[in-house]
Amino acid sequence: MTTRELPPVSELTEQQQRGWSCIWCRTALTVGEDRDLGEKRARPEGGAAYSWFPRACSDAAACAAREAEQAL
Repeated sequence: MTTRELPPVSELTEQQQRGWSCIWCRTALTVGEDRDLGEKRARPEGGAAYSWFPRACSDAAACAAREAEQAL
């Protein structure tokens, strides 16, 4: 379970929203190499609510390193 706050869904790519890529480092994910963060609901202002399915890398240290590299 993650204690990090999830980024706003509006800032994520379609791949991240659908759980195809990590919400933190954007790496493509495969079954068994991911952590399912559970179904989330988004309620955009002036729009219909919808579900999104965030997933993250199972190796948190490697994910953090990739995320740091992208921030440079």
